[in-house]
Amino acid sequence: MPHPAEKPNARSKLLDAALGVIRAKGYSATTVDELCAAAGVTKGAFFHHFRSKDDLAVAAADHWSQTTGALFAAAPYHDHADPLDRVLGYVAFRKALLQGGIPDFTCLVGTMVQEIYETAPAIRDACRRSITGHAETLEADIQAVINMRGLVPDWTAKSLALHTQAVLQGAFILAKAGGGAAAAADSIDHLHRYLALLLRPGAVSPSA
Repeated sequence: MPHPAEKPNARSKLLDAALGVIRAKGYSATTVDELCAAAGVTKGAFFHHFRSKDDLAVAAADHWSQTTGALFAAAPYHDHADPLDRVLGYVAFRKALLQGGIPDFTCLVGTMVQEIYETAPAIRDACRRSITGHAETLEADIQAVINMRGLVPDWTAKSLALHTQAVLQGAFILAKAGGGAAAAADSIDHLHRYLALLLRPGAVSPSA
């Protein structure tokens, strides 16, 4: 007999709420009361699970990595046989995620780190782990393209994977500044073109 699905506890509810509320309001403007209201839990429950709002933010960054990691692990771009198609498919998948309102498609850790990079080192480090950890999932495919096409770049798969995240985070900033996804979509299209040119056989490094 199947067991009923386990109900989320207060901690899980708060972490899920944080993903939405912080992306909508920013970290500094988000209060513990708002997080509790969005999660449907008491303030006492909040402080049972987290010492402070900063403590929740660190956990939320890790929760974001786990949640988005599962999404990307199951994405269809992994099905391509050619690693270049997988890399370009990843970029196309990122564009396809530009759905709904700005808080729906922008990045939790990118939002937080822009606000607290000087004032909350623990949150900053959690955000860095999330961003670099996601970038690392692209490195093997980028390296496979380099190897298969006989490229001899003066850059590494790691640096290019991080560059993709720099473009995407910048695209989210443009979306916020412009009030919509159009500018972000344009930036992602440019990233797609850049990677297609950079990783083609016989490509010349931009610094050459």
